[in-house]
Amino acid sequence: MPAKKEYLTTKGQRALKITAGLIGGYFLAITFQMMIATMLPYQTAVILTGAFSVFIMWVALMVLAFLARNGWVIWGIYLAGIAICGFVIYLLK
Repeated sequence: MPAKKEYLTTKGQRALKITAGLIGGYFLAITFQMMIATMLPYQTAVILTGAFSVFIMWVALMVLAFLARNGWVIWGIYLAGIAICGFVIYLLK
């Protein structure tokens, strides 16, 4: 029995969600980790644990991208998060 058309997304929305999860989620996880590293005094400890926390956050952001109904909205949220983290890094340096 095939799925109802109303529950399926278009190919464009699917591509937006995939790229947002892979690319946007990765860059958001990296910039968030860099922001945390600039805020804390123990930068070496943050860098050592950063690889694990970035991976866990990246997976969570990939899942979050597919929970959204619109791929453009999730791209906007991820780009806003990247911009905010980048701005905080700029202010703290």
